[in-house]
Amino acid sequence: MKTLKIGNLCASVPIVQGGMGVGISLAGLASAVASEGGIGVISSAGLGVIYGSRPADYREASIRGLKEELRKAREATRGIIGVNVMVAMSNFADMVRTAIAEKADIIFSGAGLPLNLPSFLTEGARTKLAPIVSSARAAVLLCRKWFEEYRYVPDAIVVEGPKAGGHLGYKREQIDDSHYSLETLVPEIVAEVSKFGAEHDCHIPVIAGGGIYTGEDIYRIMELGAEGVQMGTRFVTTDECDADPAFKQSYIDARREDIEIIESPVGMPGRALRSSFFDRVREGLKRPKACPFDCIKTCDVTHSPYCIMLALYNAFKGKLQNGYAFCGANAWRAEKIQSVRELMSSLSAEYDSFAQKIKGLAR
Repeated sequence: MKTLKIGNLCASVPIVQGGMGVGISLAGLASAVASEGGIGVISSAGLGVIYGSRPADYREASIRGLKEELRKAREATRGIIGVNVMVAMSNFADMVRTAIAEKADIIFSGAGLPLNLPSFLTEGARTKLAPIVSSARAAVLLCRKWFEEYRYVPDAIVVEGPKAGGHLGYKREQIDDSHYSLETLVPEIVAEVSKFGAEHDCHIPVIAGGGIYTGEDIYRIMELGAEGVQMGTRFVTTDECDADPAFKQSYIDARREDIEIIESPVGMPGRALRSSFFDRVREGLKRPKACPFDCIKTCDVTHSPYCIMLALYNAFKGKLQNGYAFCGANAWRAEKIQSVRELMSSLSAEYDSFAQKIKGLAR
């Protein structure tokens, strides 16, 4: 595989482990991926629940939790460690400032356009900034906004296609529309980002994610211009994934028909594994009485059928009867739990094997 360069950061394997919350990708998974040459990513979502003793402590506990996860990751690896911070989070600014102060290598930010992300950089900060977008239009808008207001150019851009897990940046009718497929989006975004980079004498690598599952998938999407890939689902079924074993087993047990698109209280469609929890939601048996955390800007407790933070936290703890697992479109293909080292090795072998096959056919 080719290396992935983001400024002065160099990942020997061009794989970014997607940030997965609540609690699915913490220091354990992130440091394991970083140690194998990829970019490990800690999810900042819900750290206040994991580290807090009561809802009132949510924001302070989130800051404390991110500091602790970054510390643990740094103790475990000398590799590249990033943090995922969703724009939709009410403590977005807290998490960004903390990641920068604690010298995270890179911040990945989506679930909304992080138009003001460069404003949080402090003098001498080394943290790279990589927005997550779902269209060429959004990529151009963000690049121009950052440069005009902050004289800052994105260090990398991640494009997430509609086969990704968790919250999706698409309307429900766009999810299965080929015009919005990752294979369609990547060349469009690479072309626009390359044009912008040429205008400002810089290079912005594009990283593609959403539905990428094998080494062959990695090869094919990189042939379309991506310089790296983001993978989340594949890393759930690893020994080092920070989720409860029951969460991982739900992927192993899943069938294709168990994966569904849900309407999240956050106001976005999401991809998740079907569970008895959703049955109770549909029957009207779930209804929050109050918002305990005020964790998402767009979540309205008066119209929400359940508290998404508690649902995702329960799933992380293995209590799937009281929550659910987000997943990518290919989660049903999971067959076993393996180490991050084994997974990274198999992906590299698949990539190399397919590359050799293509070269052989071209002769």
